[in-house]
Amino acid sequence: INPQTTLVVRPMRNVIIRNETESDFDAIRTLNSQAFGQDGEGRLVDALRSGGYAELSLVAMDTTASDRGSVVGHILFSRIHIDCGDREVAALSLAPMAVLPSRQRQGIGGALIREGLQRCSLSAKNAGPGIVIVLGHADYYPQFGFCASLAEPLTAPFDVPPESWMALELLPGALENVAGEVVYPPPFRDV
Repeated sequence: INPQTTLVVRPMRNVIIRNETESDFDAIRTLNSQAFGQDGEGRLVDALRSGGYAELSLVAMDTTASDRGSVVGHILFSRIHIDCGDREVAALSLAPMAVLPSRQRQGIGGALIREGLQRCSLSAKNAGPGIVIVLGHADYYPQFGFCASLAEPLTAPFDVPPESWMALELLPGALENVAGEVVYPPPFRDV
C-alpha cells in the first residue's frame, strides 16, 4: 500500500465475528493461503495454536444466505515477551490477520482488529498482557492506536522497516520504562 494513498473502507455487512472453533481450522489455513499467496501464515497459525502460544483467535463469518458460515477473515493474537535484561515483560503479537481477497476493503480487517483489541484490553485489566506489537502497514495500523514511536525502545528479532514496527498500550503506561528485545515463540522463525 502506498503511504500517500487514502484507504477507502466500505461499511462491513453480513459478517459476524466470533472465537474460532476446531471446525474452522481448515478454513483458516485456506484463508491465510489465499490472502498471503503462500502457506507460511497458515502453518504459523497451526503451530502457534498447537504450541499453546495463541491467546486469542477470532474469525469473521459471512452470514449471507449464499455463503452462510464461510470464514472470510481471521486474526490471531499470540503470547510474546520483551526481554529487558533484568526482567521479562509479557506482550501480545498481532499476527497474522487475513481477509479473503474478494472481501478486502469492506471493513472486515478493521472489525477484527477492533474486536480483538477490545477483548485483549479486557484481559489486560485482569492481569493479562498490556502491550500489543505488530509488524504491518505504517499507513493502516495507526488508525487502531498502533504507533512506531512506542516501539522504538523495542528491538525486533528480524530486520524490519522502523515505520512498520509498531506497539500499542492496552493499559496506559504499559510501555513506560520498557526497553529490550521482543522475543517471539519458535514458530515465527519458520515463516
